[in-house]
Amino acid sequence: MSVCARRLVPVFLVLLASSQTACNLVPRQSLRQSQLRAFQLHRSGQTLASERDHAHLRAQELAQRNSELESSLATANQRLNNLNAERSALQQRMVSLINQSNPLPESASEKFRELAKKYPQFQFDPTTGVSKFSDDILFDTGSDELKSGATPLLTEFAKIMNDGEAQGLNILVVGHTDDVRIARGPTRAKHPTNWHLSTNRANAVVLALGKAGLKENRMGVAGYSMYQPLVSNKDDQTRRQNRRVEIYVLAPDAVVAGWDPATSRN
Repeated sequence: MSVCARRLVPVFLVLLASSQTACNLVPRQSLRQSQLRAFQLHRSGQTLASERDHAHLRAQELAQRNSELESSLATANQRLNNLNAERSALQQRMVSLINQSNPLPESASEKFRELAKKYPQFQFDPTTGVSKFSDDILFDTGSDELKSGATPLLTEFAKIMNDGEAQGLNILVVGHTDDVRIARGPTRAKHPTNWHLSTNRANAVVLALGKAGLKENRMGVAGYSMYQPLVSNKDDQTRRQNRRVEIYVLAPDAVVAGWDPATSRN
């Protein structure tokens, strides 16, 4: 072997060793990178799993809360339905009382018909037994003090109700107003609203009938303010018709607003 060849052999061996080392380094780096990526994916998977579990738990809490709210809403709706049913029953009871057939004996009805002829501003319906007193015959505008001319009429009314079979019947006195709000200061001081005026007038009639001899335990009062007009409140004439006091004659066993005559004390 020549001197030149002997010198090239070590160089070749060094180059060969370096080439083998480089080839071994590339797979190791790829493996480490793959391992690092797998670890990162594993951590991300754990984080997502934790977030999923938290979201599932939150969904369960919201579902429970929604169930509680639905239960509360159902309870509230049931209470509302019960209240509406009670109101409807009371309204139906009042309507049935208003629309009932005349409980008066024929003798009393005849006397009331005669009374209506004597006092043109007093009306009597022989079908229902309802008596209507025009506001003009009973009160001055905005007042609950009975006119002097109303006393004879109410006295005769009480006398009829205290005679014969009519003695066993009861009455409901109902006050009505027109749609004009209380405006005058002195009137408003005594009757702040039409509710006050309608009930105060009904009270005045009941007290007058009591003085005329009708037992107070046979009477009841109510006020409808402006909300039960006979006709539309379009002018003074129609408003005059709506200002009135009505008296409903009730059968002995009639129940009004929970009052049972069978259990009341005389």
